Amino acid sequence: MTIALRATVLLVLAFFLVIGEARAASDDIFTIRGVKVDVTDKDAATAKVRAIQEAQMKAFHALLTRIADEEAWQQLSKLGPRKIGRMMSSLSIEEEHTGARRYIGRLTIRFRPARVRQALQSIGKGIITRQSPKILIVPVWRSPDGPVLWEDNPWGQAWKEIPSENTLVPIVIPVGDMTDRQTLSATEALEGDAARLGALRLRYDVDSVLVAIAEPAGDNAVHAVMTGDSPVGRIAFDKVYTAQEGGLEAAARQAVERFRSVMTYKWKKKISAERAAKARAAAMATRLPVIVPFHSLREWQSLRARLVTTPGVDNVDVSTLSGNGAEIILTSRLPLNSLRSALQQSRFQLMRSGSRWVLRTF
Repeated sequence: MTIALRATVLLVLAFFLVIGEARAASDDIFTIRGVKVDVTDKDAATAKVRAIQEAQMKAFHALLTRIADEEAWQQLSKLGPRKIGRMMSSLSIEEEHTGARRYIGRLTIRFRPARVRQALQSIGKGIITRQSPKILIVPVWRSPDGPVLWEDNPWGQAWKEIPSENTLVPIVIPVGDMTDRQTLSATEALEGDAARLGALRLRYDVDSVLVAIAEPAGDNAVHAVMTGDSPVGRIAFDKVYTAQEGGLEAAARQAVERFRSVMTYKWKKKISAERAAKARAAAMATRLPVIVPFHSLREWQSLRARLVTTPGVDNVDVSTLSGNGAEIILTSRLPLNSLRSALQQSRFQLMRSGSRWVLRTF
């Protein structure tokens, strides 16, 4: 074993020693669970080191796919396992098996938000960590013998297997207990029974419910359909998904993963559009330094209350305050002439006094 590799091994072992003593970190958007690795090398120790490095890269890829875009990964993957490892806050083992020359494991990796943001900022990339409201998915499988909702089927199982924690678009799948079965049947779900679906929505405390329908389209393909309104926007899927191997189960998983990735993409696009709109509004905002004369602090409190409730006035920042006047920064998205008209409606007159703006009441 080389000196460099031995040092890496020691670093990894130190990582594992810290695991048992690490504080219980709350789950968040920077946590990647279920990272699978399977590495064979000249001995178990070397295989384990390589597996950890591989897990770091896989987790970082999954994180960037979640909060940024594929282009960000293409640029930052060049950092390598060592630099990516410095962005990690902890690593824990969900499951592991070792042999003479092989290491198989499933790991959870948590990243440091500040360091990840810094890395993305270095390549001019933004970051989206705001989660959408939860969406309840009701998966109905059209089997040859009729529609199936609560019984075991490839479609329902595929939805149950998708990650539901720490995602930008949290998806909830009904547990299928007696209460669920009494609330909604497969036929009622297909018919879009609003009352029944609404009861299920209230039970799981979600903003919206989508019915996802799939049926066999051959031995290794499924025809999947899902339409409706959701927090990420209008959903309209209708496509056949074919797996190279693995039969209907694999095809169902492929369709579910595609649905999930498109919903995540739509949420990112929605947030990006909102940010762009806010940026445009901020760029167009009117920010005026204004003097507001008054006779007493009591009068000022009355004037300020009237000012902040004036339509079109977004913000009032007080720079200085004395017994007979205040200097403020008045912010509005309205053009100057429109702002002056809005202020007049609240019995204010905005006028120039030399090089300064003065706001008087009337």
